[in-house]
This record gives sequence, structure tokens and C-alpha cells, in this order.
Amino acid sequence: MIRYPRLAHKFVTNIPNSLEPGVLYISVEYATAIHLCCCGCGEEVVTPLTPTDWALTFDGDTVSLWPSIGNWNFACRSHYVIERSEVVRALPWSDRRIAYGRFQDKLAKGRYFGTL
Repeated sequence: MIRYPRLAHKFVTNIPNSLEPGVLYISVEYATAIHLCCCGCGEEVVTPLTPTDWALTFDGDTVSLWPSIGNWNFACRSHYVIERSEVVRALPWSDRRIAYGRFQDKLAKGRYFGTL
């Protein structure tokens, strides 16, 4: 796997209007993390921190986000994991795999919120 440079992280109450490249902004109050796409395309990547979306781990020095971030709606279609503040490039997904992942996400949300 290709490793990109490390991301800095900033805990903020409100997400700033202008994002700096290479910075993961984390709002605990609003349960959201946001950053500019790590491929360099400049798109804003929003990751809600909920039991059915992403989980953030802060070890006192670095941050990790799980599951992987798949920017399937962006032209770049980048896919990566943020692990201990490092961006680890992940394998690309086919359209079929993306559709299946979205279906699985919908099922997980339905089970969690009792709407199935």
C-alpha cells in the first residue's frame, strides 16, 4: 500500500469555512470530522461520527478513522484509511462493489434505527 503524508488534526467546535490541506478537523460537539480529499483534488470529505458511519479513535497523539473513506462520488474516486494520522491508500472498488457497500450501509442503518 502507498502511504501518503501524515495528517495533522485539529479539534474544533465549528468547522472553519476554509479548510487547510493535510488537516483533519474534528468537531466532537457536532460528531463530525472533515478534511480535504487526500488525493489532492480539493474536494471536502465529511465523515459523520455515528454508530453507523465512522468511528474516530484518538490515542492522545494521533487519530484514526474507520471504516475506510471511499470518495465514490468524486471524479478522483480515491479510497483510503486514516490510521494513526497516516493516510493509507486502499484498493479501488468496482461499481458493483460500491453498490454492495451502499446496500450494506443501508441495512446497518435500518437495523440500528429499527426501520427494517
